[in-house]
Amino acid sequence: MKLTTGLMATAVAGLMALPAVAEDKMKIGFVYPSPIADVGWSAELNAGRAAIEEHFGDKVETLFVENVPEGPDAARIMNQMAAQGADMIMLGSFGYMNDGIKLAQQRPEMTFIHASGYKLAPNFSNFQSRNYESSYLVGMAAGDVTESNVVGIVAAYAIPEVIGMINGFALGLQEVNPDVTIKVVWLNSWFDPPKAQDSARALMAQQADVIYSLYQDTPSVVTVAEEEGVWVINTSSDMKAYAPNWLLASQIADWSSFFIESVQASMDGTFEGTAFWGGMADGTVDVKSWSDKISEGAMARITEAADAMKAGSFHPLTGPVVDQDGTERLAEGETIADPDLLGIDWLVAGVETRLPN
Repeated sequence: MKLTTGLMATAVAGLMALPAVAEDKMKIGFVYPSPIADVGWSAELNAGRAAIEEHFGDKVETLFVENVPEGPDAARIMNQMAAQGADMIMLGSFGYMNDGIKLAQQRPEMTFIHASGYKLAPNFSNFQSRNYESSYLVGMAAGDVTESNVVGIVAAYAIPEVIGMINGFALGLQEVNPDVTIKVVWLNSWFDPPKAQDSARALMAQQADVIYSLYQDTPSVVTVAEEEGVWVINTSSDMKAYAPNWLLASQIADWSSFFIESVQASMDGTFEGTAFWGGMADGTVDVKSWSDKISEGAMARITEAADAMKAGSFHPLTGPVVDQDGTERLAEGETIADPDLLGIDWLVAGVETRLPN
């Protein structure tokens, strides 16, 4: 059940007119940070919603609001969903965390699952993917194809998840090509296609011949790379259709199993506020549409690394790892712990751009 369409102005205007749902069904609300399109982060989340409907049939009824900025608008929407009888809410953006956990504390009878955050309550779980694993793999591919030895990243926000992905990407790249310089443009936005395109072009002007579109929720960066004949890697959905010649690889995430398990637990009264980390091993994380221009040798190494991740015998953030200031962050053989990943606030050596203050 779509509650609103189009831009946020429409979403806000529609808040007071949320339709009721049948009382005998579990009511599940979904709040998305960007418009639902055929690809992108919100599209991946919405695929999880569709999987819930397919799995549970007439036992559930879902409703969603798209293109919701973090802050007061998101708080109003989630509160309105609760007031109209939602039993469970999926919060699809990091910045929904504080308002979401506040509502969870006020509504202990409800359950919540929240993307990318770190706070927990008995009825409030968070979920994130080990995208640093797939980032490492696509970084290896970038190291193989770059000729300028400059790789650019158009990144959303400098939150721990994104920082971890940049570090995984950099370490994979350096495994294949240790001489590469990595430049980052911070957008401070999950959804700003014009700014994302301008940032990609700015990186190309600095000789970047591979662009990593990191949590840009549209094909905006991908299409610019195709136009300019520059290799591009994207996160959130397979975007091969938008760059048939220059897409190097697409990182994807599949939330279906986690969403279904969370709904079932809510139905059964066994829901617990826990942190879910899905990765290569359980199929949450994967890479699609590898370019056939990646060398056979590099592809063999990528496959070997992927198999090791799936087997649990390799973690991309394993020492020795040194940060931008030359400080050793991980000693030889030391693997970063999950709690440290949740708060990571440093970038590895080789990344030229600093974290924003």
